[in-house]
Amino acid sequence: MKSITIPHSNRPIRSKLFVPGSRPELFSKAFLSAADALSFDLEDAVVSAKKAHARADVAAYLFERGRSDDKLVIVRVNNLASEYFLDDVAALANSGIDVINLPKAESRDDILDAVEAITKAEQAAGRTNPIGILANIETPKGLRLAFEIASAHPRVIGLQLGFTDFSVACGISSQNKTALNNVRLGVRFAAAEAGIPSYDGAFTDVRNPDNFRLDAHEARDLGFAGKSCIHPSQIAIANEVFAPTSAEIARASSLLSAAEAANQNGIGAFLHEGKMVDIPIIRYAQGVIDLATRLGLTQQSRGE
Repeated sequence: MKSITIPHSNRPIRSKLFVPGSRPELFSKAFLSAADALSFDLEDAVVSAKKAHARADVAAYLFERGRSDDKLVIVRVNNLASEYFLDDVAALANSGIDVINLPKAESRDDILDAVEAITKAEQAAGRTNPIGILANIETPKGLRLAFEIASAHPRVIGLQLGFTDFSVACGISSQNKTALNNVRLGVRFAAAEAGIPSYDGAFTDVRNPDNFRLDAHEARDLGFAGKSCIHPSQIAIANEVFAPTSAEIARASSLLSAAEAANQNGIGAFLHEGKMVDIPIIRYAQGVIDLATRLGLTQQSRGE
């Protein structure tokens, strides 16, 4: 399959701010936020009677504004089977969009059908920068075929969990943490096998920042790279949780220095600060440093 480079897709996405497509008064404000990515929504945030109007508003705004230098711009379109999908994609192809968020992806064919529609829209618009796909895992079938979805095409830059839809489809309480974390692991395993990141879904109680923080930490501990934010007040928490602390950076740096010294002495596994270190531990530490570098962090820039 031909290699495709999606501009800006290698940026860390710790926070992805939800921007209702039905609220144009919020569009400019969203770009002033500290979110790593913005997700304009044409699906759940817009009633059927207003779909065309919201689509036109979002497309016109993103066309006029152009590409963002500091944020990944995502638009959640209506699902592939809807009457709105093709019009959504066609309208957005000539705008400052980076990624299309595809709801309820359930198979490799869903991704390939989306790719075909996006490619045609790009060609019609004369667009040269390819649009990526962030695929939502929101159904039992989508979870079962998550690796197939994640690996279907180079345009897929990540998987995003939509647990509320998933829980409704399964008759599971959306507050059931055991079920949530099991589904999170399924999504993370599929994304990891495909070599792409996974992103956690929304935490809906905007009045409870402490529980949002706990929820974000649980997702990070399960390997997720970032989280959806449905209110600007959640952005700073997500940005903090999904970035390494100064203590983590210092430990990783110390470990890598020790690993280099061990390697020069012909030693593989070794003890560092009383703990065994081998290749997987070294790779994890390197990942911490790589993320800190991409975020422009130093050991002094964050608290422990």
